[in-house]
Amino acid sequence: MDEQKDDQTDQDDSTNNSEKKQSLTACLLCAAFFGSLGSSFLYGYNLSVVNAPALYIKAFYNKTWIERYGEPISAETVTLLWSITVSIFSIGGLFGALSATLIIKVLGRKGTLLLNNSFAVIAAVLLSLGEMSRSFEMLIIGRLIMGVDSGIALSALPMYLGEISPKHFRGMIGQFNSILICLGVFTGQVLGLPELLGQESTWIYLFSFLALPAMLQLCVLPFLPESPRYLLMERRDEAGAEKAFQRFLGKKDVSQELEEVHMESRAQDKLHTVSVLQLLKSPAVRWQLITVIITMACYQLCGLNAIWYYTNGILREAGFTESILPYITLSTGAIETLAAIISGLVIERIGRKPLLIFGFFSMAVFFSLLTVFLNFQDRVSWMPYLSYVCILAVIASFCSGPGGIPFILTGELFEQSYRPAAFMIAGTVNWLSNFTVGLLFPFIQTPSCYRAPSSLHLHLHHHRLGSLSPVGLCSAVMGHQSLTAKYLKHG
Repeated sequence: MDEQKDDQTDQDDSTNNSEKKQSLTACLLCAAFFGSLGSSFLYGYNLSVVNAPALYIKAFYNKTWIERYGEPISAETVTLLWSITVSIFSIGGLFGALSATLIIKVLGRKGTLLLNNSFAVIAAVLLSLGEMSRSFEMLIIGRLIMGVDSGIALSALPMYLGEISPKHFRGMIGQFNSILICLGVFTGQVLGLPELLGQESTWIYLFSFLALPAMLQLCVLPFLPESPRYLLMERRDEAGAEKAFQRFLGKKDVSQELEEVHMESRAQDKLHTVSVLQLLKSPAVRWQLITVIITMACYQLCGLNAIWYYTNGILREAGFTESILPYITLSTGAIETLAAIISGLVIERIGRKPLLIFGFFSMAVFFSLLTVFLNFQDRVSWMPYLSYVCILAVIASFCSGPGGIPFILTGELFEQSYRPAAFMIAGTVNWLSNFTVGLLFPFIQTPSCYRAPSSLHLHLHHHRLGSLSPVGLCSAVMGHQSLTAKYLKHG
């Protein structure tokens, strides 16, 4: 009996060692990069692309209104139209998240990503032709369709990345989602510079750019395999799954990987793909579901939005001139991207839970310091520079874990039959939280907040308190013993 245990232990050790010796293949990296390029990159790009041309878009609204009605548009109407233009992206994202499960079930993971590019191209056309057509409605509809694209992408992409990557690379490959979101934000900031496309005559090309990543994905992704787990468990295509595993893993003998999927398939033979209602009622995955809901809500509600709203105001207080503010703001996007890349490199060594809790805890600390520094910003000449450092630290803390890990968790905490419904719930929570922030923020924002450090103090104090709660909640939920063994194995 002892000899059998020793043999089994030796076999497990050799399996783990062989896994660790495997290297990343070009096929796996291409699938992760180009899958993310036409998906999460576009989501990040759309978060920042509307900032640079905001004044020009509002001027376009006013010009169109005069042509239609013979009088200038009121300030209240401009604000309403602009708010709709920005926030309708989240409404589209919610629709996309709700429809993703059905599309993924019919077309598969890769097929869904390919179809989703049609939404990006249509949105790019509408957004680009809106000014020429003298129709601000085209801008609003284009933003709505782009939201649908992002809602579907943020459900299908993490599922695809999680199912094509081996266990020892799953965290790093999953972080491509977060890295490309950050890179998209940074790209939107760069292209929005006045020397590039951030001018009155060229701002429409910022939206034309949306079609480029989508077309690149359409050119590359068809030549890469579908998720082998999807092929084997849902399409019963063992030959296709074997070829997919061979290409992604870079080896001929994939019998062990196929057997693992077969074991999971046999365990779930009596289980069909569960609905959202069945998932909500299932006690077997209750704590996994609570974990995903809380982490995804904290992803949007952790207070990072305050940074994007107040960065320019803080930099003005620091004495930076208006002309160089866009270039200094680029540092926030650069730090965001760098932190996401570093997180992807260390996630397998450190683990998901430590990075997530560290990120939220660090955000709470730096938000607290930022509140203190802002309170003394008008009394000490060099204090604004410390505020700026805190801004960079908050962004780096967010991207070190909370910015990408919630998407990875959803794929790792649920088995195949639960996964589509879990991603629908996660996506719904994500987009509802996003919309809530965008809807409620104008009610706490006042004109003086751009000038008075005391107003900044009040608003950031609100977000600081919001960033403290995820620390305790995530620590309690993610430390619960009923989480799956697979997740605990990854930290």
